[in-house]
Amino acid sequence: MRPIVEFCASNMHNGSDAVMRRLEEDPSMDVIEYGCLGNCGQCYMEPYALVNGEIVGASDADELYALIMAKIKQLESAFDFLDKME
Repeated sequence: MRPIVEFCASNMHNGSDAVMRRLEEDPSMDVIEYGCLGNCGQCYMEPYALVNGEIVGASDADELYALIMAKIKQLESAFDFLDKME
């Protein structure tokens, strides 16, 4: 599974720009920036991203990075479990 992490250009003022740049260094994931992700209320209030389509929000950029990585690990574990079931 190759995770997709999506960012909103309008949310960069909340510190998600640094998180996006850090994640872009990892070749094992796709990092995409859009002009708008349609979550304007969340975008205004806190740094956030979508991880495989699920919203991950945090109080600051460091927490956002940690939560994104935790979400990716959770998704990888779920896929590994499903692979073992086959």
